[in-house]
Amino acid sequence: MRLVERPHEQTEVWDVRESGVGASRVEWTEEAWPSWEDAAVPPAKLGDYLRDFDQLTKGFGYSYTLYGHFGDGCIHTRISFDLKTEAGVRDFRRFMYQAADLCLSYGGSLSGEHGDGQAKGELLPKMFGPRLMQAFREFKTIWDPDWRMNPGKIIDARPLDQDLRLGAGYRLPAVSTHFHFPEDRNSFALATERCFGVGKCRVLGGQTMCPSFQATREESFSTRGRAHLLYEMLHGDVIKDGWNNQGVFEALDFCLQCKGCKHDCPASVDMATYKAEFLAHHYAGRLRPRAAYSMGLIFWWARVASVAPGWVNAAMRAPGLGGALRWLAGFAPQRDPPRFPQETFQHWFANRATPRENDPTLPAVVLWPDTFNNHLLPGTAKAAVRVLENAGYRVIVPQQALCCGRPLYDYGMLGLARAKLQQVLDALRPHIRAGVPVVGLEPSCLSVFRDELVNLMPGDPDAQRLARQAKTLSELLRDTPGWQPPRFEHSALLHLHCHHKSVLNPETEQAMLRAMGLDLNEPPVGCCGQAGSFGYEPRHYDVSMRIAADVLLPAVRKTSEDALVIADGFSCRDQIRHGSGRMAMHPAEVLALALDERDAVPSAAAQQRYLEPPARPDPRQAALAGGLLAMIGVLVWAARRPRA
Repeated sequence: MRLVERPHEQTEVWDVRESGVGASRVEWTEEAWPSWEDAAVPPAKLGDYLRDFDQLTKGFGYSYTLYGHFGDGCIHTRISFDLKTEAGVRDFRRFMYQAADLCLSYGGSLSGEHGDGQAKGELLPKMFGPRLMQAFREFKTIWDPDWRMNPGKIIDARPLDQDLRLGAGYRLPAVSTHFHFPEDRNSFALATERCFGVGKCRVLGGQTMCPSFQATREESFSTRGRAHLLYEMLHGDVIKDGWNNQGVFEALDFCLQCKGCKHDCPASVDMATYKAEFLAHHYAGRLRPRAAYSMGLIFWWARVASVAPGWVNAAMRAPGLGGALRWLAGFAPQRDPPRFPQETFQHWFANRATPRENDPTLPAVVLWPDTFNNHLLPGTAKAAVRVLENAGYRVIVPQQALCCGRPLYDYGMLGLARAKLQQVLDALRPHIRAGVPVVGLEPSCLSVFRDELVNLMPGDPDAQRLARQAKTLSELLRDTPGWQPPRFEHSALLHLHCHHKSVLNPETEQAMLRAMGLDLNEPPVGCCGQAGSFGYEPRHYDVSMRIAADVLLPAVRKTSEDALVIADGFSCRDQIRHGSGRMAMHPAEVLALALDERDAVPSAAAQQRYLEPPARPDPRQAALAGGLLAMIGVLVWAARRPRA
């Protein structure tokens, strides 16, 4: 035996136990169901019972998985019943009766924990006998003479196949989708069947999943509630208007697309992808909200702003004009718009003087210039160049205007997102095929390469290559021969992006920072609440701040002024600044500052390199932009003027 004493290791043990419920769905081509659930036998007889159970399931041609409380003789299982055809349901009934006889032959109980009211109610007379069942009946009649409470359960139970969710004659709805859902046999409808109501998404705290539910306690905001709404929508029995249904839209509208459910849900329900797919159909042929055309298209607007960044910064904050522009962009009035720097990272990299980029003897790495760290926080990408070159790499930065499309998923712009990914593959193809790793600094963008890319393009071998070669900075450095992190002995609060925790590898980041000598304080798992554009929109702002106030912001406010606050997501850093006034650093910046400290680079020079101030307005640019706005105003006035 092994005694597990460390709390995080104890959590991992329980994670293994809880993940068993979803293991069958991930590995098999058949669906697996829980109807023969939690039968229990005396522990001393468990081995013999399981050997006979194995023979029984094989005799029916079923596959199964076992998990649960072996020490108590109580076994949870998922079995590949065919519950969608008449013959399959007949076999299901025969199996249930034979499994009940087998369990009882070992002196067992048909239900060690739960599930006897409806799923096994028809079988209970086998276990209790007619006299005890009659006693149950008389006892119920005393307290419920009209039998109004749960009729048809336990006593005089309905047949165990009467209320099947699927049942004989079931037909999977045919739906044409943008995503291919390869883990669900290329079926969105089948993906919505993943959830079978365990309810782990309703757990308060200790996981990333369902931050909006944790903030509101609203069932329709849980992964389970949303999955069931989508299931009902596709089948059309309850929800009649399909993709246009407002109730389904409202439930999904408050999904932050944190991807926590893909990691934390035992069945790996991927609500972020389901939401993007739903919105693509919901908005087909109609206008989207204003925020979709500002924040959803941030890649294009950021490129425009980079022409005159100082003027854009001034205009967005000018009295009157700034408020009008923020309203037009769909920003919550409480939010400050992002500030644009004087120079983008791509421009800085293309114009710096360094021979290292042309040295073929050095191993190459592509540093991905995502929209946020290229146009808004270029100091993060500059710091990453410093770190990568110190580790002995030849850094390649694509100079094309590229975007992974992450903000587009928030509004269901999947056709445009796929086109942007195709451009990425075309631009990076030589590097991808040469096996060059691609390092991403923004977790939400990197998760596109690991997740959405292969879902939108499952048959493209270059997409598969990019998914395998896309790495976080810490993952690349971990695999770099001879690299050792610089020492940087400070106290620090660490908050990792939800996509980092759910799709990427948070342990590698944590291990790297600890190896630097940082004394890390990691608050309980929680979401920042910003989630890209989510927290910027007026209807989401209050929920966004309630989510942040649950774990993150109290932890930041308790952190001493001389300690570092570390966060790797642009949204997280922006929410921390908005909610606490503290400026969070990306791990790349922490590494770069540690290298500067080791190499005795003056702190003022380091600060100027990585924490540059936003651009100031240029008078000539302001005059030109003002003239353009005046011309637009005249044209709008002329177009609206009544004609004679």
